[in-house]
Amino acid sequence: MNILSCQAGDQAVRRCFLFAFLIFFSITGCGENEKVPTEEELAKIPFAQKEGLPQCSGGPVLTVGSETITSNEVVGQLTEHFREFAQSNSFERFKADARPQVERFLIARLSNILLYNQAKKEVGGEQIDEALDKAAEKSVRDFVTSFGGDYAKAEDELKREGMDWKSFKEFQKKNILTQHYVSTLLPDDRPITYSELVDCYNNMKEASFTTPAMLTFRLIDIEVGKLQPSDPNQSKLERAKNLANQLVERIKGGEDFGELAKQYSHDYRRQLGGLWKPVQPESLAEPYNVLASEAEKIQPGQITMPIEAGGHIFIMKLEERQSKTVEPLEKIQKQVEAKIASDRQVHAREQIGKRLVQQASIANKDEFIDFCVQEIYRISNQ
Repeated sequence: MNILSCQAGDQAVRRCFLFAFLIFFSITGCGENEKVPTEEELAKIPFAQKEGLPQCSGGPVLTVGSETITSNEVVGQLTEHFREFAQSNSFERFKADARPQVERFLIARLSNILLYNQAKKEVGGEQIDEALDKAAEKSVRDFVTSFGGDYAKAEDELKREGMDWKSFKEFQKKNILTQHYVSTLLPDDRPITYSELVDCYNNMKEASFTTPAMLTFRLIDIEVGKLQPSDPNQSKLERAKNLANQLVERIKGGEDFGELAKQYSHDYRRQLGGLWKPVQPESLAEPYNVLASEAEKIQPGQITMPIEAGGHIFIMKLEERQSKTVEPLEKIQKQVEAKIASDRQVHAREQIGKRLVQQASIANKDEFIDFCVQEIYRISNQ
């Protein structure tokens, strides 16, 4: 079980799309000869996501330069990810699986701090401070826009994460400066090869560029077990078949399908005239999955003959059928290129951060991780 890996995958996808339009600065060198990024350049760096904002501090800490990481922060952010696994396993089994993941999480936090500290040393001066301040103000505006322009809702979200507008702005300034610094260190401007495009496209295709097949239909769902035969010599199944055949003839004779569904269908959608709003064919569970193949045999506006399946007899009227479509690479090539560029940037940041953590030789890191693992297990099992 690798809970954090799954979470990290989701975050990586979201991060990639946040950075899809990131401008990669072709700036090299440092110190006095380094070009100071403009306000416009910094403003183009996306604001950090709402997930993972700093939590309240307390408990054992690791000191990194002028900043600290508390065990409460780590435990608070990770407990829910591990709760179910912790509750169903012994501590030894839990520790074996969870400790490497907690360590990866901590290294990511440490590398972010070290990257920012390094960025402050290499990129400084009044001009950068002013540009960062204005870029962070834009991030605040973008954050409010992400809540439909509702300032109160945005503020409530910050409070829920233990922040106010001042701390959020500082958080954004750090993120913007760090992103800029990474881009100056490793501006990966290698040409994107066709094989890279194809591989990335294939990985993204199902989730990002595919419109699934959809069906909209009305259904008269006769549950055999709910019918009482009028003739003692007739079984419930015979009664259901006779009723279904009669209804088909009435529909062919011009009676409204939806009205008949309201009267005779046992499905809860009968009040909607038996309407099933767009559904993916593969999502239909038994015994309704038989409807997917039957829908392929008729055209919109037509009805099926009675279909017997799993104690039900169905009569379906197809309203609309949408085939599965996939956007071709040629049409969305720029999006795929942006994803590749973003992946390169993320990889560069991770590699630089790891090196900085290794060089820092942070004391008591292993003891800190062990404590966090123990606390996560203890809290999960309270």
